[in-house]
Amino acid sequence: MAQLRARPTDAELAILHVLWDRGPSTVRQVFESLADRETGYTTTLKLMQIMSEKGLVRRDETARTHVYAAAVSRDKTQQHLVRDLLDRAFGGSAASLVMQALSSHPTSPEERREIEQLIAEYRNQHRATNKGKPR
Repeated sequence: MAQLRARPTDAELAILHVLWDRGPSTVRQVFESLADRETGYTTTLKLMQIMSEKGLVRRDETARTHVYAAAVSRDKTQQHLVRDLLDRAFGGSAASLVMQALSSHPTSPEERREIEQLIAEYRNQHRATNKGKPR
């Protein structure tokens, strides 16, 4: 997958979500998946053409109906967006970001367990990479 060069707009992210969930799709299929949004077919087509120029999607033109696929993975896009938000809104402080996220949105016990597990895994990885280094 390609490297994310530009931050996708909200409309582009909605299209990327469709492509990540459905896989390669025509404009019609994407448009129908976005039926709950107030976006017309030609707007969806134009957005996908712009996204192709930006390198966010790849267009397969071998068939009469062009098929689009996400050029960037969901993980890479999320990492890019979080890194951008972290720098712009939180001055690079991951702790501030996490605290704000936890205080602004209720978390279920299952989500808290997942968060605790991720922190434990991060600590274990960090210990393994710092083993033998002077403190």
